[in-house]
Amino acid sequence: MKFLWSLLCTSILVLFSGLQLVFGQNAEVSLEVGEQVFTANCAVCHAGGNNVIVPDKTLTIADLEKYSKDSVDAIVNQVTNGNGNMPAFGAKLDENQIQSVANYVLNQAKTDSW
Repeated sequence: MKFLWSLLCTSILVLFSGLQLVFGQNAEVSLEVGEQVFTANCAVCHAGGNNVIVPDKTLTIADLEKYSKDSVDAIVNQVTNGNGNMPAFGAKLDENQIQSVANYVLNQAKTDSW
């Protein structure tokens, strides 16, 4: 019985360790990291949620909705691959940084915090 209990406990620990490896990256996505990434890489063109290159395409929720960029996935795609005048950052930023900045941008837009 002691052996079975030990085996069960070990199996549970291994299972949770594996889940941490699979889901651990998402746990690191944070608005704080997103703000740091935004300040270092995006604010040159998008300070205050504006757009100095194409002034009509701001980061307000209205404009994000208008241009179908009002989801984390859409923003991740835009940041990773670029489009139009916006360069791609997929080679410069890692996946966690891109996820974090996408969450930050959408949060700022939805809470009208620009």
